[in-house]
Amino acid sequence: MSDYMIRATAAENQIRAFAITTRNLVEYARSIHGTSPVATAALGRLLTAGAMMGSMMKGEKDILTLQIKGSGPIGGLTVTADSFGSVKGYAYNPEVILPANEKGKLDVAKALGDGILSVIMDMGLKEPYVGQTHLISGEIAEDLTYYYATSEQVPSVIALGVLMNKDNTVRRAGGFILQLMPFAEENIISRLEQKVSTVSGITALLDQEMTPEMILEDILGEFGIEIIDTLPVAFECNCTKHRVKKAIIAIGREEIREMIEEDKPIEVNCHFCNSHYEFTIEELKEILDNK
Repeated sequence: MSDYMIRATAAENQIRAFAITTRNLVEYARSIHGTSPVATAALGRLLTAGAMMGSMMKGEKDILTLQIKGSGPIGGLTVTADSFGSVKGYAYNPEVILPANEKGKLDVAKALGDGILSVIMDMGLKEPYVGQTHLISGEIAEDLTYYYATSEQVPSVIALGVLMNKDNTVRRAGGFILQLMPFAEENIISRLEQKVSTVSGITALLDQEMTPEMILEDILGEFGIEIIDTLPVAFECNCTKHRVKKAIIAIGREEIREMIEEDKPIEVNCHFCNSHYEFTIEELKEILDNK
């Protein structure tokens, strides 16, 4: 099944909802970055959240960046997403190995440790919007829920899950976001809180091969759910050798001249997709001449 997301409303537009399956894109991220199981789980959760949160933006060129910097051995995570379902990201230390937590699950919280979550929205204005909160659990879903409550005053329920196979490939990945609109009535709020408290964990729902539609129907069916649209999602990076060349141009003439004097080709690596771009001495001289 291809990865995709659905966007929906319920309770006569008092609730907006997103649900997503991301197994393929998280497995692709694992394969290109060589992430350990705990790093796969951490990065997969943030990629899943990024795809859903990116789709909330209105502009075609708007870009969302989610960044976590923590004291744990993974160091941090960076994910960027657009409004069309494209997402990319990387873990700072992708090979981190940790024992399971007391529940026998991948210890994402310990991998991240204490730290800061930043939500950066570049909407084409002079300065991007930046919201920051402390990590309250390191489990990512709870941290994003806290961000929405404190920085945007939007009561939210967020669930993110990555389930691994014994060979350390990704078995299931996905999640959902439920948000109450400002005009939500008290009885809707209380009913939703009660319903959410009885829902199985997201990995359990995913492992039952439930689709995004089935997940939202399971949670919001009694509220009268209406699916607005369906959006394909994928891990996509827009790096090219031309874009990397522009980055080299920006570093300055002296630095480029020093590279040439070392008489060795340089290789530039993209953090997001792990692509490698080599520039020969002749290419560096051409860049310097044009600059």
